[in-house]
Amino acid sequence: MGVKHGRDYSEILSDLTEAVGRISDGYVFFEMEPDEWQELPQESKLEVWEALAEDLFYALGNEPVIQVGSGVVIYDKETHRINILLGEEDLASVVLV
Repeated sequence: MGVKHGRDYSEILSDLTEAVGRISDGYVFFEMEPDEWQELPQESKLEVWEALAEDLFYALGNEPVIQVGSGVVIYDKETHRINILLGEEDLASVVLV
């Protein structure tokens, strides 16, 4: 189903793709080794992050907290945001409205 949003989906997807790309070990989510990730061309990495962002957008509607590598992606219904955290540090926030 996905999360409720008022902004254009393509804008949200772009912001979310950039945000999850900030998780330095996010490739662990795909069960990849660091060497495998490093060998991927940058274009392929961007495609992987975009696919992950799409999957997260829809999955967060059912499961509001999802671990991605050492980061956590959280859907906050009250503020209409998707927050990306690394430990206690707020890496990014994607506005949905």
